[in-house]
Amino acid sequence: MKTICLIGGKLQGFEAAYLSKKAGMKVVVIDKNPQALIRNYADEFHCFDVIKEPEKLLGISKNVDAVLPVNENLECIEFLSSVKEKFSCPVLFDFEAYRISRDKKKSKEYFASIGVPTPQDKPSRPPYFVKPPCESSSVGARIIYDEEELGTLEQGMLVEEYVEGEVVSLEVIGDGTRFAVVKETLVHIDGTYDCHMVTPLPPDPSFREISHSLAANLPLKGIMDVEAISGPPGLKIIEIDARFPSQTPTAVYYSSGVNLIELLFCAFGEGVEETGTLPEDRYCIYEHLMLAENGALVPVGEQVLSMGNDYGKYYEEPGIEIFLCKGKDPVFTLVFWGKDREEAENKKKTGLLILKNHVGAAV
Repeated sequence: MKTICLIGGKLQGFEAAYLSKKAGMKVVVIDKNPQALIRNYADEFHCFDVIKEPEKLLGISKNVDAVLPVNENLECIEFLSSVKEKFSCPVLFDFEAYRISRDKKKSKEYFASIGVPTPQDKPSRPPYFVKPPCESSSVGARIIYDEEELGTLEQGMLVEEYVEGEVVSLEVIGDGTRFAVVKETLVHIDGTYDCHMVTPLPPDPSFREISHSLAANLPLKGIMDVEAISGPPGLKIIEIDARFPSQTPTAVYYSSGVNLIELLFCAFGEGVEETGTLPEDRYCIYEHLMLAENGALVPVGEQVLSMGNDYGKYYEEPGIEIFLCKGKDPVFTLVFWGKDREEAENKKKTGLLILKNHVGAAV
């Protein structure tokens, strides 16, 4: 049995832990927060600050097969980069690609350098889409409809044209030479530009070619998530994130048969193959529902989950998995899958009935 050590115990960590368990791996989690969200979901939990106790971290690396950073704390990521040669196992992370991807201005310069289509910077008229330069796109992002509000923006905010369309996502894993483009997904966005649902999409040759080019020109050794707006003007790439994502990997797993953790291990081992036909062509519905005060279940984005204090399995049967994120506002993560959309939708109907019948005992 392989063992993976995850540095970070929140939502990215949960996604990586979940897929690691699906691959039959033991999961070790390190987080400095004693109430880390996935402390009880891990097989082994260590509570300490890796920056303050590096020898403890390096000691753990002697007993695992790989280390994967699953946090967006820049100080932590920079520290791990500085000591990566001292680890006794591979660190499944491309630190240089991450430095480019976390800085949205650097990312846009990179896009321009290889001719990737992106929303126009500083358009001449509204509506404008504004977002922070170094956060994931949902944090602080909003639409501005008039010129006056531009003057109230925090310094450094990026101002782009607002492009109407669907938010689509695609993961790429590279070994530095070859680049596996995996499965397109549709990211369902709520009013705060946060994701509350993910469903699979059919292959998009243009999106796949752009994503491959973005990975190959880095050249990527690790994982990267590419997000775009798909609308009437065609694809517009809005960001890349060279770190293990949350939410989309589970939808990718059940709709394509590809486990991104297993593929990431390959990238730092025998290498990856340029993607041909995916192992499966199925349908998956992945979504978050919050238990409201009136007992209703309402869609919410993952920012609400990040405020929870415990995340783990609640219910499971073939084609249905339900997880509960405990906290002030309990949130259920529901995953339904089947051979096609109709079967997945039927599983969803069953799952929602089960949840409504059991929800009183859940919290």
